[in-house]
Amino acid sequence: MVLVLLHSYRLKYASLGVLVLQTTTLVLTMRYSRTLTVDGPRYLASSAVVAAEVLKIFACTLLVFLESSFSVQSMFSLLRGEIVNKPVETMKLAIPAGIYTLQNNLLYVALSNLDAATYQVTYQLKILTTALFSVSMLGKRLGFNQWISLVFLMAGVTLVQWPSVNEDESKQKIQTTGSQFVGLMAVLMACVSSGFAGVYFEKILKETKQSVWVRNIQLGLFSFLFGLVGMMVYDGNLVRLSGMFQGYNAITCTVVALQALGGLVVAVVIKYADNILKGFATSLSIIMSAFISYFLLEDFNPTSVFFLGSLMVITATFLYSYERKPASIGTTNV
Repeated sequence: MVLVLLHSYRLKYASLGVLVLQTTTLVLTMRYSRTLTVDGPRYLASSAVVAAEVLKIFACTLLVFLESSFSVQSMFSLLRGEIVNKPVETMKLAIPAGIYTLQNNLLYVALSNLDAATYQVTYQLKILTTALFSVSMLGKRLGFNQWISLVFLMAGVTLVQWPSVNEDESKQKIQTTGSQFVGLMAVLMACVSSGFAGVYFEKILKETKQSVWVRNIQLGLFSFLFGLVGMMVYDGNLVRLSGMFQGYNAITCTVVALQALGGLVVAVVIKYADNILKGFATSLSIIMSAFISYFLLEDFNPTSVFFLGSLMVITATFLYSYERKPASIGTTNV
């Protein structure tokens, strides 16, 4: 009994450590990859989204293979029965898949125009959008602590975005007012899409007893198709000219891998940890992103107003976690 509890304890904190590492590394590497000076063409964000979906499908297929006792025949029989033979159930995933694809592309736009710390704090608004969609779509009720936390969240994000009068010329060269506005609009749209898609996906999961990994494969197939169409529509000329994987390097491959595996990490955390510890992981990730963005990327100049806003967002995250969250945020995406 003691060994079981010890094993569970280790898994809980190991999964949280992986979540902190994954979230922080993804944001920073994505930001770095979008601002890094390169000799040739920069990699296409739409291409990275498609590649991440392919990797996600592959990872989920391996997990289904594991659940099928390493039997290829059982795995294919399960996938055929749940995906091919149930077209209506499969088509239900088309809506969240399309929204997730849009969200993933928006995150690249956001991190191309916002520093990692500001992005991390602002993106926590997905807690608000998820809560509101949960109330309206699932009929869930929020406790007093959760409503107060949402007020703190809104106030904190507002302070983080508050314009500073002490910005030096070097920062103004990196981020103009126009680019900051584009980044802000992108992250706000990503928060709305994340909230709606997360609640919609949760609703579908609760209506069936299907494996979450099978659902992720279905979701990934639609996301791949939508992403491929979007890539050819917006970047088709560049793809035909230099190929889909133009500008890819080690950093790009790392971004793709982290984005693909992010949802799997969250699923493990939800299984072995609780919301309070998950809130702690999110807060720690924000702090780490701010420090690394300031000391290594040198694209972030913190102000007292930013620190106050960040503190309010972190407080809101903890306060919200004291009661059961209305929806699983980012079930398949970060």
